[in-house]
Amino acid sequence: MTDYRDVNRAAWDDRAAAHAASSDYKVQRFADPGHLSAVVRFDVPLLGDISGLRGVHLQCHIGTDTVSLSRLGATMTGVDFSPKSLDEARRIAELAGQDVRFVQSDVYDAVDAVGDGYDLVYTGVGALCWLPDIRKWAQTVAALLRPGGRLFIREGHPVLWSLDYDRTDGVLALQEPYFETEKPQVYEDEGSYAAKDTAFTHNTTHEWNHGLGETVTAVLDAGLTLTGLVEHKTVPWEALPGGQMAEVQDNEWQLIDRPDRLPHTYTLQAVKA
Repeated sequence: MTDYRDVNRAAWDDRAAAHAASSDYKVQRFADPGHLSAVVRFDVPLLGDISGLRGVHLQCHIGTDTVSLSRLGATMTGVDFSPKSLDEARRIAELAGQDVRFVQSDVYDAVDAVGDGYDLVYTGVGALCWLPDIRKWAQTVAALLRPGGRLFIREGHPVLWSLDYDRTDGVLALQEPYFETEKPQVYEDEGSYAAKDTAFTHNTTHEWNHGLGETVTAVLDAGLTLTGLVEHKTVPWEALPGGQMAEVQDNEWQLIDRPDRLPHTYTLQAVKA
């Protein structure tokens, strides 16, 4: 099998410029010194005061969340394996007037790439599905943190990732694996969540789901102490097709019909002893 990183990197490189130009990311708004990404604005109540912290953002993509965390007062490093994404991230940081370091690296190699001793490891929505081994991810997070340092991640809920996305009849049917599998789920998608009308060349991706219990256990086994786990009723993109979701706040979408049926996302926090 072709290495999953090569396959996925080609897809993300192909989409980086289109994402930066899309209305979803609102890149030009970063010229306003008070602007934060919608994702980070959602996180702030649970994230709290991060001013003065030294943070690393894993799988930062084009860096809008990394720049936003910098605006909240943290000294940020962004890590991503896509060089084209990091080209856009550096441009956005310059537009925003933020001094953010961006480093190209696979997640599992992050310690070698950016060092350790961080106060904060941050991971945004839609990141873990690109990784085959949740335990190795948690061990990487623990190695990046200083004693007393904190992990903060908001992620798509594994139940959401398990749904049959081809249905438009309102039935929530579990179609994809909920638990981590040895082999990836291989998808073909000519478009993108943030550039739906753009045709791309590299459309194959390799992805994995990770059950909530698997993720929590991996964090605990890596030597971290769980300090928070909140499940949310919104997700920051229109995750289900066919008019099944409505935007209930800025860039936060919710199932229209009985939204209490579905955990959309979750926020997990932990500290290193």
